[in-house]
Amino acid sequence: MKGIRSTGLALLMLAILILAPAFAEPAPNTIKIVCTTSVLMDPATYIGGDRVEAITIADPTLCPHLQGDIIPSRIQLNMDFIRDADLFMAYNDSNDQRYNIPAINDFMKANNYGSVTWETVSDPSRGWNTPAKAKLLAEEVKGWLVQYDPINESYYDERYGEYVKSFDAIELTPAEKEKLNQTQVIVMLWQREPVEEWLGMNVVNIFAPEFALNGTRTASKVVDDINANPDKYRNVSFIIENMQSGELAKGIEESLKDKGINVKRVVFTNFPRSIEGADTMAEVLEHNKQIVL
Repeated sequence: MKGIRSTGLALLMLAILILAPAFAEPAPNTIKIVCTTSVLMDPATYIGGDRVEAITIADPTLCPHLQGDIIPSRIQLNMDFIRDADLFMAYNDSNDQRYNIPAINDFMKANNYGSVTWETVSDPSRGWNTPAKAKLLAEEVKGWLVQYDPINESYYDERYGEYVKSFDAIELTPAEKEKLNQTQVIVMLWQREPVEEWLGMNVVNIFAPEFALNGTRTASKVVDDINANPDKYRNVSFIIENMQSGELAKGIEESLKDKGINVKRVVFTNFPRSIEGADTMAEVLEHNKQIVL
């Protein structure tokens, strides 16, 4: 009898093991993430891998300061996704605070979809357009994913490690560093930090839109300085525009060329997916680097 009971118990356990998968917890759906800009969508989609779907509210090709009129339309185009989103990520800089975050909050409230809890970076003034700062942003994004989905922490850690390596691959070689350290430029305000801190170029002057720096660094002000101090600009090689800010420096270029200074005007970008071939943040920085080498 004992042998029969043992055999019966073994068969019962085997049946339970066979049937168990039919009653297992179903795999969760992908995590839907609403990002205010593509700067956040890039690390979110890479680190999240096949566990994540994400959209960006702001158009990466346009100046964030000029998107107030188009943000509602972009929200409407993605309303079903936003309604069912699991995570909301914002850089929380002045553009997010003024345009993107209020627009999403108002949309959710107006449609009775509930309130939004935003994940925001620890230091919105830090910037993101150098390899070091892009890595810091990615680390925060990874933390938000792990906090929401802790069971897959090892997956996110692995993907984060791969993402970080993409920035290591574009760091300056000794030859590139030496060349750029000897290059003088005039640069748009939003690109000054990567130009000086990462590329190590010599910034002779900066320019900015009328609304920035109390209008003291407009292109016309730079032209005035060129006319007053032409020798200061004799060795300037590049004028660096910022794609999302439009063409501000044509007058600067013309003024320098009128004085026989053979300067080249180039355009940097700081948002992934704003130009062909720069779909990731690492590709954005590589693009910027290559056009001044």
